[in-house]
Amino acid sequence: MQSTLGTIEASESEYPMQENFDLSVADAVWIGVALLHNSRPSQAQFTNDEIVSSVLKHRLTKATEKSIRQHVIQHCVAECKPQPNRSCMLHATRDSHRRIFHDWEDQPHPERRGAPTHPVWENLPAQYAYLQQWYEERRNKRTSEMSRQDPLLDLIGSGSEIWTGHSADDYVTNLRAGWSEAR
Repeated sequence: MQSTLGTIEASESEYPMQENFDLSVADAVWIGVALLHNSRPSQAQFTNDEIVSSVLKHRLTKATEKSIRQHVIQHCVAECKPQPNRSCMLHATRDSHRRIFHDWEDQPHPERRGAPTHPVWENLPAQYAYLQQWYEERRNKRTSEMSRQDPLLDLIGSGSEIWTGHSADDYVTNLRAGWSEAR
């Protein structure tokens, strides 16, 4: 099979006949990248061609290759101005390279804030349901690592013994009690 854009060449044997999922293109792109991350955990980013190839290989959507490619290049990229898709599924690491968007460290274009960063988990095909756990474990691990690296976040909960048995109002009143005498 020759790609319509001429960038991906593959024979039918490389893409064995299987069910053709009818996912939205954005969801298909996220799954395609997640599958790449999952199968190559030491690789931090993937070329646009690798992502398009992954989506086609797994037959995740009925969309054309041109539509898939446009989603990888722009529509799913969080840093791009939405035109019209607002999803934040991908992060552009450099020209023609992408990875899964990390909502715990990446900043989307202002008009994309609050947009979806992954598919609705209930809409994942059963054979890809494990990607939810993979993604959430990755997010939790990174978030935990980040909190250990930030000295201000490490202060959360410190000094809680001061408040034990006292309301905030009582504590402030006690602090202020000596103010008039100090003048």
